[in-house]
Amino acid sequence: MTAQWENIVFDRSVTPPVPMRLYDGTRASKIAPIVLYLRGRAFLDRDRGEAERPIAKALAETGAVVLEADYAIASQNMFPQAMDCAFQALVCLSSRRKQFGSAKSPLFVAGDEAGGNVAAGVALKARDLLPGELKGQMLFSPMIDPKMTSASFREADKVGMREKWSDGWSQYIGSFFQHPYAAPCLCSRLNNLAPALIVTSEDDPLRDEVIGYSDRLKASGVTVRQRIFSADCGWTSVYKEGTGKWLPSLCSEFTGFVETLH
Repeated sequence: MTAQWENIVFDRSVTPPVPMRLYDGTRASKIAPIVLYLRGRAFLDRDRGEAERPIAKALAETGAVVLEADYAIASQNMFPQAMDCAFQALVCLSSRRKQFGSAKSPLFVAGDEAGGNVAAGVALKARDLLPGELKGQMLFSPMIDPKMTSASFREADKVGMREKWSDGWSQYIGSFFQHPYAAPCLCSRLNNLAPALIVTSEDDPLRDEVIGYSDRLKASGVTVRQRIFSADCGWTSVYKEGTGKWLPSLCSEFTGFVETLH
């Protein structure tokens, strides 16, 4: 499976089109789940690169149709432009499911790190503007709290990410610090959101904010499937787009999550 970037045409009114690349693995059924995937890189992308994302590729190999949207380059990684790009990609996928799966294919949004933040914001916006269209959200160590004050965040220096995350937040959020789509963890209304699969690890610097957001979703009545990997699984390699012992388990979590929503 080789995924290449292209301007996938959905709707001629979308100008400019959001570049995407399709990861289309072996489909287990005609009603394959469709996943809009948003990558990380701490809101500091300068080049989207050609290397396939391990998470996107792995999800496709479970039978999903994964489309990675390039929300970063056109938006310069700034809110609200980045959110608008990602949400427009979701709108297009929602209206053209049969182009990639079937009219009954469930639609998901997924993202890791900075992309997890955007995915969480997209889920909020979908609740408000596309009720019932999004089947689930998958947040893999979402970079979700611009305050960066949690106890676990003190470990950020150990993975070389404190300065990057600080610079990334400054780049992305600007004067929109309190906007719920920009910083979902600060949102006061989390009810009626799509079910969530939320993943972190014991040694993840973002662990506390991730678990905190997960707990708030649960308290708001949102169905949450949570997985905390052990420290020896190598989960923090996700920040460098690497792999580890966590990858097969992540695929199992995804498959189980999808099955519970049928």
